[in-house]
Amino acid sequence: MTSPTRDSAPTPGPDSGPPPGPDSAPAAGSYSAPAPAPAAGPAAGSAAGPAAGPTPPPGCPAHSGRAPAGERLESLHGPEFAADPAATYTRLREHGHIAPVELSPGVPVSLVTSYQTALDILRSPETFSKDARHWEALADGTIPLDNPVVPMMMYRPNALCSDGEAHHRLRAAISDTLDRLDIHALRRYVERSADFLIDLFGPKGEADLLKEYSARLPLLVFNQLFGCPPELSDKLVRSLSALFDITEDSEQANVLLAETLFELVALKRATPGPDMTSWLIAHPSELTDEELVHQIVVLVGAGTQPQQNLICNGLLLLLSDERFAGALAGGTMLIEDALNEVLWKDPPLANFCIHYPRHDATVDGHRLPKGEPVVISLAAANNDPYLLSNRRGNRAHLAWSAGPHTCPAKDPAQVIAAVAIEKLLDRLPDLELAVPAKELEWRPGPFHRALAALPVHFPRTAAKSDEALAEMVAAATATGAGAVGSTPPVAGETSSHGGPAGTGPSADDTDTPATASTAAASESGSEHEARRRWWKSLAQWWRRG
Repeated sequence: MTSPTRDSAPTPGPDSGPPPGPDSAPAAGSYSAPAPAPAAGPAAGSAAGPAAGPTPPPGCPAHSGRAPAGERLESLHGPEFAADPAATYTRLREHGHIAPVELSPGVPVSLVTSYQTALDILRSPETFSKDARHWEALADGTIPLDNPVVPMMMYRPNALCSDGEAHHRLRAAISDTLDRLDIHALRRYVERSADFLIDLFGPKGEADLLKEYSARLPLLVFNQLFGCPPELSDKLVRSLSALFDITEDSEQANVLLAETLFELVALKRATPGPDMTSWLIAHPSELTDEELVHQIVVLVGAGTQPQQNLICNGLLLLLSDERFAGALAGGTMLIEDALNEVLWKDPPLANFCIHYPRHDATVDGHRLPKGEPVVISLAAANNDPYLLSNRRGNRAHLAWSAGPHTCPAKDPAQVIAAVAIEKLLDRLPDLELAVPAKELEWRPGPFHRALAALPVHFPRTAAKSDEALAEMVAAATATGAGAVGSTPPVAGETSSHGGPAGTGPSADDTDTPATASTAAASESGSEHEARRRWWKSLAQWWRRG
């Protein structure tokens, strides 16, 4: 790994970087080759490497990767960091490409703030392992298991925490499962879900879009994609929120998360359906129950908090930036531009992609001791001052990692966020922030970039809950469809109605009232009433908040 001078600043090309997806959050997908390096900047002939200033001279504290004796580490867990992370990253760059920080009290790590250095580490699995069993301070008890960041950093037998063949096997199961999703059907289901949620707060003329929309829509999608009943999804969301927020309850939340997912796996083994949990169970990799639970942790972790933050951060940009003022009805391209800017400037996971050096290593003049965590600051790397500023249409951000752990869930992640924002602005075109953007608060936590609330007001709009509820019931009851519509057939597999898998009704079949009536008529009155009560209970849960 080399370090060029300031003149060799890399310029990410439009499609050179990794797509967004969940493997940099607690999530993963298919195994893919590392993304190509970004195109060179003006001095293309210079040596490739991190775009930053000169390497610190020998003897400089930056060489050790640690703060000088007696110097207090920069904290990533307090309200000051949450309020102004950019100021923290600016100070950290005085150390060079890598700086010592504290994730939580008593947990020092090395934080990578350079775009190119981040790429170098993300693409070097032979030197940097994802397996937290290499974390020596945790293994020898220096850091206790009840430290609040441990649940987010500890080893789990999933694709995110694995290397080599183990990683390939687990990632393949997730990838093949994601490949069965019907993106068009997913879009239609997200639209229905968004309509239903908007109906709940639309007549009030005001809402907290974090609590009443962005946090609940991913839950709805999760319920459908994973075949999860509301009594389990409630516990899952509570436990995941505690893990990302790094509260005193993190250890208990970790236990609750595992218990709830084991319940879900047992339920789907007994009654499989057209959902991602059942597909993971049926995958040729023959995952154990423990492996199944931990793959779902990865997927659900990416599909809840980070997805919620992406939606909220995108809405905040659209509602507060004068470049978008008066153009909120500008269409999908406007929304895609806003989301891309968020992924560059305020990615939903600001600091993650934790690695452990397999041996003592020196990177750009910084010594990284064996087994000490190295955390990639996706936010700082994306905003590396030596990157060129024109990023419109540029997808080379590191918002969701790079290298062998790049997640392939770009399409479903972006569909959910884009449709959520598009539908909200379509239904509520006069939406405005209820307070100035500078007065909004950000939730403390070393890993995420997350608003504490997003209050808005708008002209009251009439609800159409009966219509939305009918569509939701139709989507949920259509045989073989679920939220994902028809799915690609799997060799030798048959569906519940006797035909090849994936040949059941598509999402188009659930778009009309006639189909809803047909679906309802195909089941007994008691079954239909049970399903109606299921959706009613979920609506009551939402209203309770």
